[in-house]
Amino acid sequence: QVQVAESGGGLVQPGGSLRLSCVVSGSSFSIYRMSWYRQAPGKQRELVARITRDGNTNYADSVKGRFTISRDNAENTVYLQMNSLKPEDTAVYYCNVRWVLPADGTWGQGTQVTVSS
Repeated sequence: QVQVAESGGGLVQPGGSLRLSCVVSGSSFSIYRMSWYRQAPGKQRELVARITRDGNTNYADSVKGRFTISRDNAENTVYLQMNSLKPEDTAVYYCNVRWVLPADGTWGQGTQVTVSS
């Protein structure tokens, strides 16, 4: 039974930092890609960052230079280091795991990030 466990969210002031973690367990399938998405109330869910098994990364323009995604393949864990946080970064952040086979994905439960003075 696959489980995706997220942690690290919280309340920070503008300019502060947070580190999100996502741990995948209970799967015999190979991971193709791990991604971070976010969704604010009343807004469309958007891709923040993603990383493939070979280390290729992609970032949303709004977070380039501030956020860094990394992956520990041995531990099936992905991290999102968030620096220089802005109020517009406030959202629920979700971890998504895409598998080699089947061609499908699994979502985490989400963790709240709030950036406010």
